Amino acid sequence: MEEKSKKNQINIELKEDIAQGTYANLAIITHSSSEFVVDFVRAMPGIPKAEVKSRIILTPEHAKRLLNALKDNLSKYESAHGKIKESDQSGGSAMPMNFGGPAAQA
Repeated sequence: MEEKSKKNQINIELKEDIAQGTYANLAIITHSSSEFVVDFVRAMPGIPKAEVKSRIILTPEHAKRLLNALKDNLSKYESAHGKIKESDQSGGSAMPMNFGGPAAQA
C-alpha cells in the first residue's frame, strides 16, 4: 500500500524567485470554450495604467478545482479568523481605485 501512495506523489519544486511571490490587487478572468485565463494585475492609486504581473491559463476542469479549493480555504480561514468583510459593490466599481487613503500632496 505504501508503494502505491509513493507512486502517486509529485515532487514540486519552488524556486527562490517564485517563492517571493508577486503582489496583485486585481484579477481579470476571461474564458473561451477550452480555457480560462486569469490575469493578476497590480493597480496603483493615481496611476491610470496598470500592469499584468502574472497570467495563469487553466482548463475548465482545473478552474473548477481552483474555485472549490478557494471556497474550502476561505471557509477554513473564516472559521479561524472570523468573517471576511466584503465591500459594498452596489452601483460602483468592484475595486475602489482611491484605495481609501488620503490624497497625496507634493
